[in-house]
Amino acid sequence: MRGPAVKICGLTRAADRDAAIRAGASWLGFIFYPPSPRSLTPAAAGALVTNRPGAAEAVGVFVDPDDAWLDTVLASAQLDILQLHGKETPERVAAIRARTGRRVMKALAVADAADLDRHRAFVEVADLLLFDAKPPRTPGAIPGGNGLAFDWRLLAGQTIALPWLLAGGLDETNLSQAVGRTGATAVDVSSGVETAPGIKDPEAIARLLAVARDLQPITA
Repeated sequence: MRGPAVKICGLTRAADRDAAIRAGASWLGFIFYPPSPRSLTPAAAGALVTNRPGAAEAVGVFVDPDDAWLDTVLASAQLDILQLHGKETPERVAAIRARTGRRVMKALAVADAADLDRHRAFVEVADLLLFDAKPPRTPGAIPGGNGLAFDWRLLAGQTIALPWLLAGGLDETNLSQAVGRTGATAVDVSSGVETAPGIKDPEAIARLLAVARDLQPITA
């Protein structure tokens, strides 16, 4: 029995990848969205994904990708899961899933109950869901990794038909509260273990995973 599974996202360096693996992360997130400071080229990602130690799964994060970009990335990086973090429709999610043969995680930006309810449209076409805070309304804002949280009470008592991850502003100081309020069995952390965008702190990763392990087992 254990607390929530953890995804460390926005990895750009082999040392940080290895720190996440050593600490016990279940998923490793690699971003393929050039406007993000954490974005990787397909070649760089291939070096990080290929021959990685351990059993953690590789997740590629995309924002409204076209087929050509997906093909280019997948030719270099053998990803286990495709995370779609844009405004993809259920039809587009289904098409990507069918075309690539990969499991798909659909991210949803949440600010209120209506945003949360949107997940129902993706239950039949995705394999996992991720609930993240809506990005700030500023020029150039990226869809994720902003260190912002949404109102966790929105998830309290909800029945979600797919496995799901909680994201948005999580770090070692608030993980226990976030899991306690939402019942999350899995979490996604990026900026909460960084010294700068894309530069992880191995000690912060280790501390966060230790907090996750010490949480009471999640049964909801």
